[in-house]
Amino acid sequence: MPQRIALGLVLLAALPSIAYAGAWPRAEKATFLSLSDERDSDGNSYTSLYGEYGLTGRETLGFELGYTNVGETSALFGLQHALEPWGENQLSVGLGIGMVARDGMFLPLAQASANWGRGFQGFMQGGWLSLETRLKVAGAMKDQADFADLSDSAFNYLTSEVTVKADFTVGLHATDAMMIINQFRFEQTDEAGFTSKLATTVVHDLWGPSKIELGLITPLSGPDESAVKLGTWLEF
Repeated sequence: MPQRIALGLVLLAALPSIAYAGAWPRAEKATFLSLSDERDSDGNSYTSLYGEYGLTGRETLGFELGYTNVGETSALFGLQHALEPWGENQLSVGLGIGMVARDGMFLPLAQASANWGRGFQGFMQGGWLSLETRLKVAGAMKDQADFADLSDSAFNYLTSEVTVKADFTVGLHATDAMMIINQFRFEQTDEAGFTSKLATTVVHDLWGPSKIELGLITPLSGPDESAVKLGTWLEF
């Protein structure tokens, strides 16, 4: 079974304090937490707890704990390093390791990332552009025959041995209290082949450091179903 190291390009906000830090490092000793649930029209779901902590001015620690109702739990822990800015472009690289549990098996998970992002002004209250590519590798664990009772869309909620992913994001500050995030997601796995989706999310301030996130995920190609996403953010 192929075993490779993961590599990616992640980006997100026009300011370091926006959502997932992506290419921007989290400020030193600053914390970001997100709890979210994604559920498709077939009833499949993925629930995650994501966090970041600014270790230094350039290093950000991160983690993601995930659970899907089709029988899988995962944990990924990583370190992101911000590179010197290139003009208005922000760059970073990262590595992560973790584990996937399914049917009593505990198998390794690895990911590497390289991130780019930049902000812009002149429309609404400004925004950001981001491009994320990622290669995630997991231990051999997924045999289609063992999950013959799952639909194609449910099967895609399980971790593939090798996942190549690219996301292109356009984010806007619609008002002081609201962001609109559009993300094109492209993914290639051995099992599902090539798939693409458009995820549109609205993030609105609640009170203090908390925000609420509501999104719609629309498949453009591949066996996925439409899904909704509900989440909360906390920054302090």
